Amino acid sequence: MKTLIGPSSWRRPRGYRRVMSALVGAALVSAGLATGAAAASQAGTPATASPGPGATVAQARAGLRPINQRALQAVVRKTARELHVPGAVVRLRTPQGKLTAAYGTTRLGSRIRPQPYTHFRIASITKTMTSAVVLQLAQEGKLRLSDPVSKYVAGVPNGDQITIALLLKMRSGLFDYTSAPEMAPFFDNDPTKVWTPQELLAISFARPPNFPPGTDYEYSNTNYALLGLIIEKVDGRPLARAMRKRLFGPLRLKDTVLPPSTSNRIPKPFARGYLYGSASAVTTGIPDPPYTPEFQAAVEAGTVQPKDYTGVNHSFAAAAGGVISTADDLDTWIRALVRGRVLNHRYQRLWRASPRPTDQGGLDYGFGIDRFRWGPNALYLHGGETVGYNSEAAYDPANKLTLVVWTNLTISPFDGLTANRLMLNVLDRAYKLSPLASGAVPPRPVDPGID
Repeated sequence: MKTLIGPSSWRRPRGYRRVMSALVGAALVSAGLATGAAAASQAGTPATASPGPGATVAQARAGLRPINQRALQAVVRKTARELHVPGAVVRLRTPQGKLTAAYGTTRLGSRIRPQPYTHFRIASITKTMTSAVVLQLAQEGKLRLSDPVSKYVAGVPNGDQITIALLLKMRSGLFDYTSAPEMAPFFDNDPTKVWTPQELLAISFARPPNFPPGTDYEYSNTNYALLGLIIEKVDGRPLARAMRKRLFGPLRLKDTVLPPSTSNRIPKPFARGYLYGSASAVTTGIPDPPYTPEFQAAVEAGTVQPKDYTGVNHSFAAAAGGVISTADDLDTWIRALVRGRVLNHRYQRLWRASPRPTDQGGLDYGFGIDRFRWGPNALYLHGGETVGYNSEAAYDPANKLTLVVWTNLTISPFDGLTANRLMLNVLDRAYKLSPLASGAVPPRPVDPGID
């Protein structure tokens, strides 16, 4: 669904406040953070860029600062409390080692500590998996990225001009079905409804495209709903089975699954998912009731509690955001994807070079992946946002940093997307040059083209 602060989201309606550019400007003011040193000081951790105990020489020369378990836990605890997050897990891996920090509970009213093996809905991080299957089919010669979508799915507006590559890169112009006003009430009033891809596409196709194919960028789940249908037609098996055989099995992602469309259950152990107010806060970006100072005061006082959205059937997301996973599995997945264990050499190069400029500052979008740059640093990442959950999975190949974050509160009444803010505060502490500090974004590479 929607990103309020940075590169997270399974839905990003046109014109909404997806403000990765705010990381180099307004975020400094709203977050009260000017530099990495300032954030470290606030978290009660050393603000030095010199190597500490356990740091490697390579790390000291790279873009990272030493960070230990105590420092990471301090950042997670402070941020989670400020955001009023029920529970959160952060998995950080650097050349210094692997760290895990957890906070809170998986269920309000209990003391069940979140764990790296706790299941949650990863929402739009699913797109990294859908795009990987499409690219595997391309490298096997079963489809071409230049194929028009009309070759596989009939009735798509501009289907003869929209290629598979344009779907992958969010440049089709097709209306995002999750932007339609008729979608939001289902999450509140009919959460177990089973959606078919045809129902969802009909909502999109009833509206005119927002721009001609290839002329602009707009994040739209309609693109990935179509890619799911294309995978099933070309691969000759359901999407869930294609993902299991091609991705989850070979990488031993034993706790990752795309559930049946008829199921709203999450494998145990799992975190329950929460949201303040109605689902409109996620689907439209307009909270109901509004997150006014009075509402925030009620949250602080504990007189307003978030609603439980765990039981929402995610058949409305499927190829765009239906997968369930764990922090452990996402740690494995994002490293494997970026380091070239999923695609062959040729298609890995195309995938790595695919992110192109968007209208969100230092954030590019490519074949189911974001690339976020600040100064000399670059993260390949994707976020996930849905009712009840927010998450991020990122890998920096130059500094060999992996970061996975999830929370069981989508949006904080105080500071937007929860996992997104938590991710930024961890990066602020882990890098010598914080992404919360202003800096120039380097030029993008020339598009190598696709076949």
